[in-house]
Amino acid sequence: MAKGIEIVPGLVHYPLYLDRAAQEALGEDVRAVLTVAPLFRPRMPRTGKPFSVSMSNCGPLGWVADERGYRYQPTHPATGAPWPATPARLLEAWAELAPGAPPPEACLINYYERNARMGLHQDRDEAEFSVPVVSLSLGDAALFRIGGLTRRAPTRSFRLASGDAMILAGPARLAFHGVDRIFAGSSTLLAEGGRINLTLRRVRRG
Repeated sequence: MAKGIEIVPGLVHYPLYLDRAAQEALGEDVRAVLTVAPLFRPRMPRTGKPFSVSMSNCGPLGWVADERGYRYQPTHPATGAPWPATPARLLEAWAELAPGAPPPEACLINYYERNARMGLHQDRDEAEFSVPVVSLSLGDAALFRIGGLTRRAPTRSFRLASGDAMILAGPARLAFHGVDRIFAGSSTLLAEGGRINLTLRRVRRG
């Protein structure tokens, strides 16, 4: 594994962590997951406004958002079925990028169409913050923004391309972050275009 680049303390970027063949294989894994747990459109808790990003999950728990709030639950919000198992390739990436960490309990699948965005936010719906968050990108590149522990802290942006990996740990685990734009057409990996982001997290303590 190539050495990562620390963008800010605790955020390490691994450019082209997955080569093209590995990206294609993982893409097929994701498609298999989505046949069981189709993409859904989360809604903002207070307003009910739909996200611009479609989502799904795999693993024992999945993150959802609607008028009842942000939460993890063991079933798909539309089908009521349990989330499918996390593909072995993702678990192998977790073991390599977060060595010694307890296994992930949720893998959030975000699908960004060309005009989708993700505003600055913190990943704080988990009970466990000492374990890193591991992220993998497939498809079109994105402009990723990382800030600090408050929404008004200075931010820094960098490009995440298909096959890149990233970890948020230590001081970056609760940093505000988001996706400002998608570089449509920058990758040929996904026939339908767009970007898939896979984010592995530990939810519960212990």
